Amino acid sequence: MRTKTDRSLYPFYRTGTGEPLVLLHGGTSSWHCWESVVPLLSEHHDVFAPNLPGHGGRPDLPRPYTIGALTDAVEKSMEDAGFGTAHIAGNSLGGWLAMELARRGRARSVVALSPAGAWRTDETRVPAIFYSMRRQLRFGYPLVPLVMRSPALRRIAMRTACEHGDRLTARQAIVAARNALRCDVIDDLPSIIATDYEPYGPLSIPVLIAWSGKDRIIPADRYAAGWRRWAPSATWRTLPDVGHVPMYDDPALVAHTILEWTTRAVVLRKAN
Repeated sequence: MRTKTDRSLYPFYRTGTGEPLVLLHGGTSSWHCWESVVPLLSEHHDVFAPNLPGHGGRPDLPRPYTIGALTDAVEKSMEDAGFGTAHIAGNSLGGWLAMELARRGRARSVVALSPAGAWRTDETRVPAIFYSMRRQLRFGYPLVPLVMRSPALRRIAMRTACEHGDRLTARQAIVAARNALRCDVIDDLPSIIATDYEPYGPLSIPVLIAWSGKDRIIPADRYAAGWRRWAPSATWRTLPDVGHVPMYDDPALVAHTILEWTTRAVVLRKAN
């Protein structure tokens, strides 16, 4: 059993026992976005949630900042944790990285939650959303501690990322805002988007692409078609009443979805 107690400044979080499970956050976030989900997973898995380079104060920025370089960094983090392979669950940018780890043979199963990627390499809408969020945070950040005390104001302030910001604690919402403001790589989004990648084709492991039903950043009706082409062997599911970061809205639903898929992978592996 591995655990951390004072977690606020750690570049990763690890706890639990069982088969290894890696949790990957999205762009401008940190491992803290999984904080309410981890206790529901740690009885079943050795859970490892690292910060990505340039996020949560992690300084080791690869240049150029590409999906390949980020995948290299996650592989190194997995190796440092003692994982050759692991179940991988990722949200947004983390979902894209989960698929890249599957491509490299590092994944035992994949759950990609509203994954970024599989879009045109000249995509501009998503970067514009993040630039706008950063401008708003820079202007209003002194008021964040006050605003986040109110559940109603949390819901309004967090509306782009999630449907029910009022379900977060004030501390969780403040951490999310702080991470977004201090993220070092927002200006690198074009280099990530411009990544020249290839379809994944049929994968030999269970892959679930679970799209948030109320995603305002990467809505399925605009972005899912690319993933259907690039990952034709994946199973698809819509998660109801959750926004782009479903771990904020419904930790139990996210945990249940991940555990269903890791269990399926274990059963299939033993059957073969």
